[in-house]
Amino acid sequence: MRTIASCYSEHAIKVSDSYCSGPSNQAFLSPSLIPSIQKAVTCIYKARLSNQKQLLITLNWCNNLVGQGFSINISNDLSPSFESNAVSQQFRNNRGTRTFELCDSRIEVFWDLSRAQYDSGPEPINGFYVIVLADSELSLLLGDMDVEPHVKKLINGIPVAKFSLVSRSEHFSGNAVYLTKVQFCDTGTAHDILIKCSGEDEGSRNPVLSVCVDNKKVIQVKRLRWNFRGNQTIFVDGLLVDMMWDVHDWFFNPSSGSAVFMFRTRSGLDSRLWLEEKNLTNKEQEKVEFSLLICACKNPD
Repeated sequence: MRTIASCYSEHAIKVSDSYCSGPSNQAFLSPSLIPSIQKAVTCIYKARLSNQKQLLITLNWCNNLVGQGFSINISNDLSPSFESNAVSQQFRNNRGTRTFELCDSRIEVFWDLSRAQYDSGPEPINGFYVIVLADSELSLLLGDMDVEPHVKKLINGIPVAKFSLVSRSEHFSGNAVYLTKVQFCDTGTAHDILIKCSGEDEGSRNPVLSVCVDNKKVIQVKRLRWNFRGNQTIFVDGLLVDMMWDVHDWFFNPSSGSAVFMFRTRSGLDSRLWLEEKNLTNKEQEKVEFSLLICACKNPD
């Protein structure tokens, strides 16, 4: 009898370390294709405290007409959330602390974006920090910038809660070319993801969807106008990663022009594809580790 692993491997694309290392012989992204602009990024972190309380910490980074903005939401079930916003006029000098109560938990937030540096998107890449303490436990630590001495003294030696990134959403606008970087698990490496929708021969009217991981093409969907929804599985860093695409509105609702691409990991071979959350058992919920959602708005041709 065939094993589940052999059935998966027959239909899935394996993206091994050797396969993804180094540039490809032929550049997948031609110079004539300009990547879309990343407008907003939302990251959701789950923190489990020593008393077994769970917090969802949501960070939103966005670009708008005024400038770059930052907000943070912390929630416990359906409890009220905390939000701190900054705009471009105050953004590079934006630092501070905030303390509040959330379901009998004391929440402390420390942030400093005054020297933050950015790439092409709204999310800082270095020179910043965001720290969240819950009940005197370190529940989130982001950034690479040295914190102020009084903050460093405060967090030094305190218990560290178990926290991890469980979901990341990115919003793009522009051409049908999307570039991002993602780490599918805490112990894995960061991978470059490229999604491109173009003609069969760069100019043909037959649209083709191509997905590239570290400069290597792993998924190609031809006759996209007819295959506007679907999914395929790849192996990355020893994990099953399901990719789903829905580009229906690009063709049949051009006024909206939005498409959705999702990558979702499955840590167990016995997991089923796209489980509904209401049907998940506690054991299965632990297996749903990370998801990347890309919402793409394409300019009219």
